[in-house]
Amino acid sequence: MSEALARTRNFCIIAHIDHGKSTLADRLLEHTGTLTGKDMQEQVLDSMDLERERGITIKSHPIRMEHTPPGDALHTLNLIDTPGHVDFHYEVSRSLAACEGALLVVDAVQGVQAQTINNLYLAVEHDLTIIPVINKIDLPAARPDFIAEQFMDLLGCDPDEIVLVSAKTGAGVDDLLGAIVERIPSPEGDAAAAPQGLIFDSVFDPYVGAVAYVRLFDGTIKKGQKIRLFGNEKIFEVSELGWFRMKRVPRPQLTAGEVGYIATGAKDVRHVRVGDTVTLAEQPCDGPLPGYTEAKPMVFSGMYPTDNDQYDDLLDALEKLQMNDASLTWEKETSAALGFGFRCGFLGLLHMEIVQERLEREYSLNLIATMPNVEYEVVMRDGEAFLCENPALLPDVREIAEIREPIVRASIIAPKEYVGAIIQISLDRRGVQTKMEYLDTERVNIEFDLPLNELVVDYYDKLKSVTKGYASLDYEYLCHRPDDLVRLDILINGDMVDALTCIVHRNNAYSWGLKLCQKLKELIPRQMFAVAIQAAVGTRVLARTSVKAFRKNVTAKCYGGDISRKRKLLEKQKEGKKRMKQVGSVEIPQEAFLAVLKVER
Repeated sequence: MSEALARTRNFCIIAHIDHGKSTLADRLLEHTGTLTGKDMQEQVLDSMDLERERGITIKSHPIRMEHTPPGDALHTLNLIDTPGHVDFHYEVSRSLAACEGALLVVDAVQGVQAQTINNLYLAVEHDLTIIPVINKIDLPAARPDFIAEQFMDLLGCDPDEIVLVSAKTGAGVDDLLGAIVERIPSPEGDAAAAPQGLIFDSVFDPYVGAVAYVRLFDGTIKKGQKIRLFGNEKIFEVSELGWFRMKRVPRPQLTAGEVGYIATGAKDVRHVRVGDTVTLAEQPCDGPLPGYTEAKPMVFSGMYPTDNDQYDDLLDALEKLQMNDASLTWEKETSAALGFGFRCGFLGLLHMEIVQERLEREYSLNLIATMPNVEYEVVMRDGEAFLCENPALLPDVREIAEIREPIVRASIIAPKEYVGAIIQISLDRRGVQTKMEYLDTERVNIEFDLPLNELVVDYYDKLKSVTKGYASLDYEYLCHRPDDLVRLDILINGDMVDALTCIVHRNNAYSWGLKLCQKLKELIPRQMFAVAIQAAVGTRVLARTSVKAFRKNVTAKCYGGDISRKRKLLEKQKEGKKRMKQVGSVEIPQEAFLAVLKVER
């Protein structure tokens, strides 16, 4: 092993949302002198305004630091930042695969949360050296001794292995740097072997094309050489490579054990996928690194511009956004109610919110997003099976043998006094409890198998509401499972509104349809004719309500005279309304499409 490799440490920081991961990264950069005072700002690795506002990391940012421990030589520390949210679970797993160690950060007030445990299991799977860190010890409500006991129960570690820090004030950061150098092993690798590197992230640069963020396990890659990707067998020439500081620092080569970037020149970031293995075209390695899967969308929603003139702008914006986000998928679709738009696929609900907000902010678009749906497996009576993510495209119910829905394993950590409320809302959403264990005297971990469709609509909001914000949720996909599911159509004056169509369980179809009809009645404006709103499954109408017509008093001018004269005028008005109903179309306001999300389940 070379001397430079022996003094290299590759590590990441894993934590639950809002436990101070980005702030701790700031302090590490400051204490190693990577950034000086004028370059320093809060959450420096979170480059998007959206990341700063929400306090979450959406896109990971690796960075190279240099640190000289007292009485030792200069060490290179590569921090591979990771997104914190469950939607980006796959990206986190690839970032962990590129490291030898992980800092497991826990808030000194909130303690161990659902994603802390999930990320810990991921780190253990990848055989990483884990350094437990208790952050925010400067807060008045901090309970470092109590949280240390949680850590000891969780990891089986000694109290002196736990590092206490305050990422805000910088207390304990020097001790943490010392622990990183002492405890995390140096990377192993043979610089003379055939190159083998893991792509743990990729971005699009308009000047050099798709840029792969790479951890090289073996071999050496130089500028000008041709590289090959195992995932799609594509070959690219290396136009530039190097290390990460706050900006990319070009170098002549990358060697085994190093973390850096390779500019491929690819015109599409989808060619350089996260988790793929990179090698040389002329001197390939034996095979790809394990664990590669294509990022699969889990939640689908229609995105439509409120103004049809913005359709081309939306297409352009989606193409640009997809350049930097390979997990976003979309295809063109047309809705009778909303016009021309796109069916987009997302990793999860947070991913959907972020994409919608970025489209509206960065590209000045006004959008309507339809109710989020999941991907169902539909098996026909003739044995043919296919995937369907748009409920409006579901075939006739008489031709379907069964519909399988995606099931997730949800893990919830909350104070014990809220157990009853959590079980109730989970059972209401067809959840099946699989596990319950007490983490300590105060908190409990409950696991449910839940249909993803029930989870993506309002489950998280309900969970936070019944636990007063104390619960934390994490979930992972299990399988597709058949159930008694039906397509619920909403008809307005006999015409189906495809954007309001949804797939629900047969037992919930009546109550869901009735609530939706009542909500739409409040939102659809009155016309000169009565508007019928119906919820139907197939040809069977389950619920109906009407928006009353405006009534003009045509008999007002009849101050006297025979009753037949008044009746004649009313009959004439009735005929006119009937004719108007045949040709009149109902304008459905934008709020009506958002009503689906607000209906109480």
